[in-house]
Amino acid sequence: MKQRMTGSTTIKGLTRSLDRRGTRSNMSPPVAQKGRAPEDPSVCDICGSIYTAKTWRRNRPLPAKLINAAAWTICPACKQAKSGKYFGRVLVRGSNAISKLDAIRSRIANVERRAEFTQPERRIVSSNWDGATLEVLTTSQKLAHRIARELQKAFGGRARYTWSDQDGALTAVWQGETRLPRA
Repeated sequence: MKQRMTGSTTIKGLTRSLDRRGTRSNMSPPVAQKGRAPEDPSVCDICGSIYTAKTWRRNRPLPAKLINAAAWTICPACKQAKSGKYFGRVLVRGSNAISKLDAIRSRIANVERRAEFTQPERRIVSSNWDGATLEVLTTSQKLAHRIARELQKAFGGRARYTWSDQDGALTAVWQGETRLPRA
């Protein structure tokens, strides 16, 4: 098929760029489109996060005149943590994990604290140790991915990622390996 040139673009390319089928005019994430947006400004009763300019933030001071006008509500992350719903799951396994459990838990807490500072929607829902595996459930896929990646960077080992076709949840498995001393 020959394409006719008009200036620096092709007719076919121009036609495709004007076709808007399958695109969204509202570019907010799908989870934000499901529910009604809270009033601006709003403050979470549980964690103290502040919703303003279409984002939830922590440690953002509100001017005194807006504190009285702010609506008090519960943020989506607190609702999700309370219901136990998760989109990320990290499984920590291996003999290295057992021997360094306190350091691993500390690293996971640091990753959560760093993520929560800029994005309070990303939190740990629960953390359970059954004697052989540490299971960490998170509110987002990204936090689970970060945790597994940080464990791999800090302690070696290997991380594997699997996404669910049903709900898009991520299962990240970090397998700690014990390193043998060099001879």
